[in-house]
Amino acid sequence: MKILLIGTGGREHAIAWRLNQNKHEVISAPGNPGMAREGEILNTTDYLQAAQHTKPDLTIVGPEAPLVAGIVDQFQASNLKIIGPSQQNAQLEASKTYSKLFMQQAGIPTARYEHHDNPQSAKQSLKNFHAPIVIKADGLAAGKGVIIAQTQEEAEHAIDQLGPKLVIEEFLEGEEVSFIALCDGRNVIALEPTQDHKAIFDNDQGPNTGGMGAYCDSRILTPQQSDQILNTIIRPAVERTGFTGFLYAGLMMTKDGPKTLEFNVRLGDPETQALMHRLDSDFGEVLLAAAEGRLHETSLQWKPNPSVALVFSANGYPGTPRTGDRIKGIEEAEAKGAVVFQAGTKLDEQGNLITSGGRVLAVTAAGPTLKDAIHHTYSAAKNIHFNGMHHRQDIGHKGLKRWPASQSG
Repeated sequence: MKILLIGTGGREHAIAWRLNQNKHEVISAPGNPGMAREGEILNTTDYLQAAQHTKPDLTIVGPEAPLVAGIVDQFQASNLKIIGPSQQNAQLEASKTYSKLFMQQAGIPTARYEHHDNPQSAKQSLKNFHAPIVIKADGLAAGKGVIIAQTQEEAEHAIDQLGPKLVIEEFLEGEEVSFIALCDGRNVIALEPTQDHKAIFDNDQGPNTGGMGAYCDSRILTPQQSDQILNTIIRPAVERTGFTGFLYAGLMMTKDGPKTLEFNVRLGDPETQALMHRLDSDFGEVLLAAAEGRLHETSLQWKPNPSVALVFSANGYPGTPRTGDRIKGIEEAEAKGAVVFQAGTKLDEQGNLITSGGRVLAVTAAGPTLKDAIHHTYSAAKNIHFNGMHHRQDIGHKGLKRWPASQSG
């Protein structure tokens, strides 16, 4: 099958890698140097023209921006097969205010909130919340539009930083989980649970990022918890909207059950890197089934071993990252059994691989236990080097408590 894949990041490289493993013909636009190893690259952002030229059997959209801009509606109007939500349904990610109102109307469990259009009213409403207080920018923010304010003063500063349109939420206590389901408008298939690590530093310290690493492990949720999430969060959303594509629920597992922190309308990054490493099905065929409304005819199979994706970021990230640093050691890391998914990379005039963005790459590996997967990932990661690089040292450690002491110490 010929597949057009839209995007440039680590998520898209992981999708391209999996599709190539499944022997599909992959055409990436505009792609990155890592994706060039998996198939053809088209250096264009005119996606409709690219599809009309290459005539793919299916188009897959990685990032949220084209979805929010209405690419699915545009392709369908041109009779081109594509997997993803309509522009209307993409509002679930595009606007925090829209999303929270939707959850409220659909009876989907979430945090108590208020939305505001100006900083003055937002600051006045802070008296209705106890610290810590969650402040969220209303629009797309590449995973960096959330600040958890520990004091009233911090909350007022966050409002000035993220406003004028924003959502103020009560702080929920518990453990975060990324729960992603593939939907065809009626039917849903849950992907394996993953856990993202948002903060830049170990122990979840420092500002939020787009994600500094993730792990995929069946033990993150019990079967009963997964069923509860499907029945109280995912299915109500799909039934109300006819959602197609990937519906990503960022959850807090509270003492009162799962509550929805946010909806995204695409695969997560870096969750996808860990997911694609574990997937043991023909991803292209399952996505085609979803695009054609016949998801009930198929299923997803998973390798039993947990997987871990460790993100390397550039100097200055999550602020303004430095670019142009030469990257070395990818071949050596992959010789250790890992897969290195590229994101903020490009080739210089001499053909050297250099940094070109904030999150540069993700070293991804698996193992029979989560402890083994962490060890294999970090052992391979020791081979990667570029000036100013940074990565967390504790990706996956939260999950060790779900393993017997003999397999987690």
